[in-house]
Amino acid sequence: MVLLHVKRGDESQFLLQAPGSSELEELTAQVARVYNARLKAQRLCSEMEELAEHGVFLPPNMQGLTDEQIEELKLKDEWGEKCIPSGGSVFKKDDVGRRNGQAPNEKMKQVIKKTIEEAKAIISKKQVEANVCVTMEMVNDALDQLRGAVMIVYPMGLPPYDPIRMEFENKEDLSGTQAGLNVIKESEAQLWWAAKELRRTKKLSDYVGKNEKTKIIVKIQQRGQGAPAREPIISSEEQKQLMLYYHRRQEELKKLEENDDDSCLNSPWADNTALKRHFHGVKDIKWRPR
Repeated sequence: MVLLHVKRGDESQFLLQAPGSSELEELTAQVARVYNARLKAQRLCSEMEELAEHGVFLPPNMQGLTDEQIEELKLKDEWGEKCIPSGGSVFKKDDVGRRNGQAPNEKMKQVIKKTIEEAKAIISKKQVEANVCVTMEMVNDALDQLRGAVMIVYPMGLPPYDPIRMEFENKEDLSGTQAGLNVIKESEAQLWWAAKELRRTKKLSDYVGKNEKTKIIVKIQQRGQGAPAREPIISSEEQKQLMLYYHRRQEELKKLEENDDDSCLNSPWADNTALKRHFHGVKDIKWRPR
């Protein structure tokens, strides 16, 4: 199996294994699916952290309004009254004004936070350093864990406009957001390796050969964005070590220059008559009385 180290720009994303005989049409779509699913899990983790702290989403017409404005306009959060967390709620005002402040109690909050940590570990970029491949099944498992935690804490469900529910139902609207710019459609995804586009009409082996133990760094890119930057000759970590080495070397040379005097000539090893005195038997003669 060929090991693909998938990057977006200069950032590592995940490792993926694929046979050298893989059709690049399917492989490109597979990489894009895993990449987008990881982004979905990250968005869910972010929103669920807010859910644990400040409760469910307010209706769009109530977001950002003060309590006085809500009372003056006679607005009512009907879904907020239905979506009560298990074990009751604890009021914790959302300063941003996006959520209703009816947060879950401490026990239920820990259920959500623990699940978030487990999901983040599955989709973490540190999996690359650990040499662990990420599959679509693993990402789906992380999404199922997040869904299960929400169902435990909110058995009555979430409001239909809550971004967490919309993510689970694949109805999220990311238009005009940074998160939307990060998503790459499967049909518009491109893979690049060694400054060459891996064309969908070919096989992976057409580029990397038939060695199934090959490891390559591929970069996923949106069609039309041009070729991504080439990989640096040395990594950022190696560059840091190199700079550290040269800095230490300069410090050593500076100390040698400071110590560049003739005091070393008084050392025994610098005496050019030592050999002659040794053969004459006059070595280490002391003239003072004992």
